[in-house]
Amino acid sequence: MPRQADHDRRRRQIAEAVWRLAVGGGLEEVTLRQVAAEAQVSARLLQYYFGTRTDLLLGALKILNDDAEHRARERLALLGETPGMHAIVRGVLLELLPVDEERRTRHLVYAAYFVRFLTDPDLAGVARDAPRALEDLVAGLITQGQDTGQVPRRVDAAAEAAFLVAGAEGLQSSVLLGQRTADEAVAMIDHQLARVFTPTPA
Repeated sequence: MPRQADHDRRRRQIAEAVWRLAVGGGLEEVTLRQVAAEAQVSARLLQYYFGTRTDLLLGALKILNDDAEHRARERLALLGETPGMHAIVRGVLLELLPVDEERRTRHLVYAAYFVRFLTDPDLAGVARDAPRALEDLVAGLITQGQDTGQVPRRVDAAAEAAFLVAGAEGLQSSVLLGQRTADEAVAMIDHQLARVFTPTPA
């Protein structure tokens, strides 16, 4: 009987085929047969692992999100054992920007999913909940910054978190469209963070 690692490898092989097709021309006209051909597996095997087309898109998106979370944790770990809240929030927000090839490809796949998010209720739920969860994370980090004197008490953590996440998502689109460079987007994030993370005088 195939090991779980073999199943996971095959699921990833199929998911990566979905991502390539998404980046190459979107997902609206992509069929199970096309994904099977791109992944070099049979249509029967693809359906064994993912079932319907919606199940396939959800499954490929979950693997992409799991990858993104894993890579984000790795990058945050590189900040050291005791990074300040400023550095952590900055690291979280930079995950939303296409600042390197890995993140650029990921965000192109997300962009290809966008129309499906608008029209498919199952996918819409995934897209609808993600920003709020990220806002809650950033708000919690800003609140911790207030508790340690890195952020003034007058700052509204929830409002700033919502603004920062929405701003980073908007910059993501402008970088993908070539309207701004990645460096310009990072500079704008840094400008906003400098406004929030003003140490409380001793």
